[in-house]
Amino acid sequence: MNTSETPGSGAETGRPGNGGPPTGPFTGSVTGPDAVDDSLGGPDTPPAHSAGPTNWRHRHPIAAHATAIVLALVLAGTAAVFAGKSVTANDATAEPIAPVSASPSVAPSFPPPPGEARPAPDERTSSRMRTCSVADLATDDRLGTFYAHVRNAETGDVLFDRRGDTPARTASVLKVLTTAAALAELGPDYRATTTVVRGSEPGSIVLVGGGDLTLSRTPSGDEPAYYGAPHLDDLARQTKDAWEADPETAGTPITSLVLDSGRFGDPAWQPSWEREELYDGYIPEITALQVDGDRDNPYNNVSTRSEDPIGRAGAAFSELFGGLVISRGTADSGAETLGEVSSQPVGTLVQQSLIVSDNALAEMLGRLTAISAGAGNTFGALQDGTTGALDSYGIDTGALTIVDGSGLSDDNAVPPSYITQLLRKVNDRDGNLGYVFDGLPVAGETGSLGYGDRFTGDNSVARGSVFAKTGWIDTGYTLAGIIHADDGTTLTFAVYALDDVGESAKQAIDTITTGFYRCGDNLSNH
Repeated sequence: MNTSETPGSGAETGRPGNGGPPTGPFTGSVTGPDAVDDSLGGPDTPPAHSAGPTNWRHRHPIAAHATAIVLALVLAGTAAVFAGKSVTANDATAEPIAPVSASPSVAPSFPPPPGEARPAPDERTSSRMRTCSVADLATDDRLGTFYAHVRNAETGDVLFDRRGDTPARTASVLKVLTTAAALAELGPDYRATTTVVRGSEPGSIVLVGGGDLTLSRTPSGDEPAYYGAPHLDDLARQTKDAWEADPETAGTPITSLVLDSGRFGDPAWQPSWEREELYDGYIPEITALQVDGDRDNPYNNVSTRSEDPIGRAGAAFSELFGGLVISRGTADSGAETLGEVSSQPVGTLVQQSLIVSDNALAEMLGRLTAISAGAGNTFGALQDGTTGALDSYGIDTGALTIVDGSGLSDDNAVPPSYITQLLRKVNDRDGNLGYVFDGLPVAGETGSLGYGDRFTGDNSVARGSVFAKTGWIDTGYTLAGIIHADDGTTLTFAVYALDDVGESAKQAIDTITTGFYRCGDNLSNH
């Protein structure tokens, strides 16, 4: 089990155009037309001095007749709501009779007493009566222990809530937080740089890892799993040219190579991760110096990782010089730079990480964020590094527990309600968060939501309208993102199906997400 959800290879980017959603039959349990308020009043209400309803009807026969008609229609419409279907004529081909609707009564609003804070706008729950229910979808056994939160992205109204304020493990949905933090702290233009500097001994060079896990041992011109990645052979050419350009070393062979991976601290493996994830090819040890995310096959997104990513990088670089004596150490401060290559910018890495749920990139971004924030260079620094960067978005991070960047650990804990708030800002493309939106998989079309088992059958009506990050670990499946609902409303949502769940949880999640799509702003919390 893993958090990558990546049976294919490579990465996809881009956002297809969104036309009108397809239509089709739906066999789920989204029920109820718009609400009808049968507590109607009006100008024909008897005055206080009236002798009673009989006297009033006698004095106002036309108004009384009209009121009776309206009341009859309202009662008929109300009966239809409770029956869960439209009122129709006996003729099966007749058009349905639309229930009469009226604005529900609204309770008066008063300012809070002096000294009492007003409710936070992101936590509003609208008083409007909503009638589109997904309650029975939420009780699907395939969802295990179910958590969910849905908001109207524009107003912030909470439309649906099941354990929404309870922190729980997110699986790869955590990558939304990791990438948002990286964009806040590092910015979209930051690049991780790998350098070669002159060593302290004659004939020696030092390969210094800058935290770029995308650095590739494939030949320049090839596109490895990380498209646009820098290449070791380019770095070797720069090093040789600089070496020969220096009169003091020209004609003298390079004989030894020192590997410096000190930018990231130990341990390289998060203690709560299952070691099988490495052998199954979903995540490497997290070291500041490695090549191709330490994949056996640098062209495949999922490929077995090694026990020594630093050694693999050193061996690949050494071969480009005909074989060197390799050791490990630290570059001297101020040593002359002989060559350098840089990763794609963070804005690109964010999208590459999200679209196919790449764990290595998420860990790279999380660690670089923590270092930049001054929190440290270990897994233990991610709590302060990530939450500190996320604080810039103005959403309370007090309930977050962050132990990695990928979401692979069961020890991460984030309330769904936090995610729906952050996704409102993603939807608005606040700051640099448009990069997150553009990296989200699209239901039935791209990335980890483009596989053949997602949003199929009756759920295919939501294809192209759900932009969301998937998640999968041994103990749960998750999905969180943005819905362009059928009624034109934009929703943000987060769904967790945890504990005793199987692969079928994905289809149950797709089904209730499609329910959110169909209901739109009429989604009921009941």
